[in-house]
Amino acid sequence: MADWLKAGKTFHTSWAKVELTMGDSVEVYLGDSAQILCQYNFSDANKPSFVMIQWFVRALGNSSRVRIFYGDNSQQMVDNKTDYSGRIKVTSDQQGTLLTIENVRLSDEKEFFCQVNGLAAGYTEGKTHLKVFAPPEAPVIEGVLTGISVTNDKPTMIASCEARNGFPKSNITWYRNSMPLKPARGHVNVLTLVTREPGGFYTVQSKLEYKVVKEDKDAHYSCEVSFSVPGAIRTAESKSINITIHYPTTMVELWKELPQGLVKEGDTVELRCQGDGNPPPPFTFNREQEQDLNSSGDVLVLSAVSRKDSGVYQCRPLDIDPNTEVLGEMQLTVHYLDAAVMVPKDSEIMFKGESMTATCNALSSLKTSTVWIKNGKQVGKGPTLLLQDATYETTGEYVCEVTVPLLPALRTSGSVHIIVQGAPQLNGEDREVELEEAAGRLVNLSCEAHGHPLPSISWNIAGSQSWHEVVNKANEHTAHSVVSVKVTSDISALCNASNDMGTEIKAFSIKAIPMVTSTAPFSPAEGSGVIIVVIILCILLLAILGSVLYFLHKKGKIPCGRSGKQEISTKEKTTKDDIVVEMKSNTKTEEAVLLKGVNGDKKAPNDQIHVCRS
Repeated sequence: MADWLKAGKTFHTSWAKVELTMGDSVEVYLGDSAQILCQYNFSDANKPSFVMIQWFVRALGNSSRVRIFYGDNSQQMVDNKTDYSGRIKVTSDQQGTLLTIENVRLSDEKEFFCQVNGLAAGYTEGKTHLKVFAPPEAPVIEGVLTGISVTNDKPTMIASCEARNGFPKSNITWYRNSMPLKPARGHVNVLTLVTREPGGFYTVQSKLEYKVVKEDKDAHYSCEVSFSVPGAIRTAESKSINITIHYPTTMVELWKELPQGLVKEGDTVELRCQGDGNPPPPFTFNREQEQDLNSSGDVLVLSAVSRKDSGVYQCRPLDIDPNTEVLGEMQLTVHYLDAAVMVPKDSEIMFKGESMTATCNALSSLKTSTVWIKNGKQVGKGPTLLLQDATYETTGEYVCEVTVPLLPALRTSGSVHIIVQGAPQLNGEDREVELEEAAGRLVNLSCEAHGHPLPSISWNIAGSQSWHEVVNKANEHTAHSVVSVKVTSDISALCNASNDMGTEIKAFSIKAIPMVTSTAPFSPAEGSGVIIVVIILCILLLAILGSVLYFLHKKGKIPCGRSGKQEISTKEKTTKDDIVVEMKSNTKTEEAVLLKGVNGDKKAPNDQIHVCRS
């Protein structure tokens, strides 16, 4: 039983030998059961035959006490009509008695007396303090809703902490950034209020008064409640809170929020001002030493700015001493690009072969880039364009485009129209054109001339009355005419292109070719081929005949007397490829045929052919 005793104390009587031991206190949670032990011992010489035990209770601070139990060798009795009737029981033996209290209440926190009476053997009593514990609810912290100014001379309440329904009363400690705050005169004050609730519980409220500084804007505050439990002390911590601190502005920054990047004329500009004060103060804006500008809170809006809006802008907070110089400033530069200035401008007339320099300049706050465009193609770069040895192809509109590489949205342009003036110039290099065409056919003659003023084209056609103009068109500097002429005989046609500066002529000569009709035209080349074929065939036949006769003579198939032989000889030298045959006859006819070689060589005597007849 010694485990639940807080401390032991022994009581002695002066007139008898009896010892009684009880604990100083017993600690128990609200609602639990409490046990109070009372041990006694009579001396061996005075062992009583009768022992009477009584339990009394007395409220703390009260002198009167109430009996709640009586017992002896013959009976055990719980007194009626007390706060403990029906809640206690007592068990005893020869060495002690144990009081058990069920469902302990807060009102049970009292002194309990144990009285032991052995009559002649001795009498004594002792007491134990019953302590009841009820942990409080978790602490609740609340910060002030309004901001605390650092300009306050004295500590100001910044937060409160409450621990409800504890028993006995608990203690509250304040923390800043996890470090305990101790009361300090003129800096930290802690006010504590303890309330006894109707049910007997204690509610503890604590208020923290603190003299804040600017650095406290990031500080976190919390409170901790410490309370007793049987045999220990425990703590519970609240959540952390941050207090809104009001402090004046000491530094201001001014910057351009819109647009992003460089500013050009026509833009809408937003300048924003921000200080380190809390709450953020309103600001005034001005440009250098000029009067204040209309603004909204911390933003200054400048619509459709021009170069005149360039300058140094300033903003000042209104929550500071007027004698304090706290401001933000920035340089605003509005970039611009003026219209292009052309020299020459609008249009310019040049004579063929002349040279001219055109210039294009645009004033800008930034570096510019210039290009020259004609008919969609770049023909030059830079502010000057040199046109040399002008031709009619030089004529046209030249556009100067000026841009700002660092600010592409800035661009301007100008143009000049160049007119090249001169006598007409006909297309093509030939000024005399000769043609041949069958009679009766139609021929189209084309004539195109360039010049300024615009040339006029006329035709002079000799040799045909049947002609007409099928195309006649012109643009600003070019005239084009096409005539259709029927060829009946040789024709001469002149194209005359003229303007105030001169005339140029182009001549066309058309030779008419008569049309010839034949049913079977003879071709000389074709007749010559037939003759050659006939000659070749004749030569082949004669060669074959000579070879046969010669073969028969050698074999003796043709008898021939010497007297009857006639020599076939060559009368005269023949030319190559000639064929000569000579025949002689008498009463006894002999025929001789001498074939000379196709190659024209004379035959040898052995090669002579003799033809005889008997």
